[in-house]
Amino acid sequence: MRAAVPALLIASLSLAACGETAKLSIEKGQGANPELPAPNKTLIPTVKVADAVGWAAGEMPIAAPGLTVTAFASNLDHPRWVYVLPNGDVLVAETNAPPKPEDGKGIKGFVMGLTMKKAGAVTKSANRLTLLRDADGDGVAEVRTVFVSGLNSPFGMALVGDRLYIANADAVVSVPYATGDLKASAAPQKLTDLPGGPINHHWTKSLVASKDGKFLYAGIGSNSNVAENGIAAEKDRAAILQIDVVTGARTVYASGLRNPVGMDWNPASGALWVAVNERDEIGSDLVPDYMTSVTPGAFYGWPYSYYGQHVDARVKPQNPELVKSAIKPDYALGPHTASLGFSFYTADLLAQYKGGALIGQHGSWNRNPPSGYKVVFVPFNGATPAGPPQDVLTGFRTEDGKAKGRPVGVTVDAKGAILVADDVGNIIWRVAK
Repeated sequence: MRAAVPALLIASLSLAACGETAKLSIEKGQGANPELPAPNKTLIPTVKVADAVGWAAGEMPIAAPGLTVTAFASNLDHPRWVYVLPNGDVLVAETNAPPKPEDGKGIKGFVMGLTMKKAGAVTKSANRLTLLRDADGDGVAEVRTVFVSGLNSPFGMALVGDRLYIANADAVVSVPYATGDLKASAAPQKLTDLPGGPINHHWTKSLVASKDGKFLYAGIGSNSNVAENGIAAEKDRAAILQIDVVTGARTVYASGLRNPVGMDWNPASGALWVAVNERDEIGSDLVPDYMTSVTPGAFYGWPYSYYGQHVDARVKPQNPELVKSAIKPDYALGPHTASLGFSFYTADLLAQYKGGALIGQHGSWNRNPPSGYKVVFVPFNGATPAGPPQDVLTGFRTEDGKAKGRPVGVTVDAKGAILVADDVGNIIWRVAK
């Protein structure tokens, strides 16, 4: 009887992959007013993930016309996030999920485990930050050192004064930093705990510092898809937390954000913006991931509603009063694109991007046909998005749908080039003129 279970699961995966399909183009699910069709909840969720194959020798993504792409650093271990220090050195979080013994149990969890394995997301975490230095300015890092190791699935980073803050899967820690350091001079010290635990469904914890250095803002994803583990398991999750740098005291800055990842400050308005992954399993056309300005104290819908006040009937019990307060996000980035990386471009090298936002789209598993698997740019007119997404870096998938790479973190280096962490290719790509 046991032997029949995997066969049944494999058959279910096959049915899911060839069943429900998108009725709308990706473009219909983008912009300030995306189309939101009726939910299409199927017995077996759509599963269509690109098998991770990596890059063959000499292969690389395709940059937008007029731009070039090179490998800034290769042979990394699942690089997810990048951070540029004031002297131009680059820190990369080589990381993956921590042990999560209570996440993904049962048949659904087994299927999701297979899906993540196909996507190249099931590897042991290196648990370190690596420092990369391009001392000769040729666009390739020739210096590589382990800056700090022994972390717990590190992700977000932020430098405040002479301390580098690191968001582990369960806490914010810090190490001393002086300009030019190749290695942290002391062991990490804990500033505050973050929601973790044995489920830790969305384990990545992003981080950004306020301009005055008084606060850190941590993006904390939900502990489920749509609160199926109970609301009690979602305490201080699906939220951005504000953390006092001196005391470690934390408060909820904004909530109802299913999985808030990349964050940056809008150069025109000064407002905090964030890229958010929305919910799954109600069809290939729902729900668009998005980027939005963050209103302090605001509620953005999860789990009870999406894109403002569109109620998700799967969530029981509902909370009508809270739904009434739900804010509609500013700009949709397409359903299931897994928009993770987010940075405003404020340099001069690539003038066509100045003032707008760069987004790293890791790629879908719950859409047929797939979406994401690229880096896009959204122009802004001051504080407001002002046009459709433009491709910056594509070519991450083969003609038969396999993934040579998957972009995650996106940032801008000291010269104005774009850096992209590719956690399947194990490369940091550099996009310049």
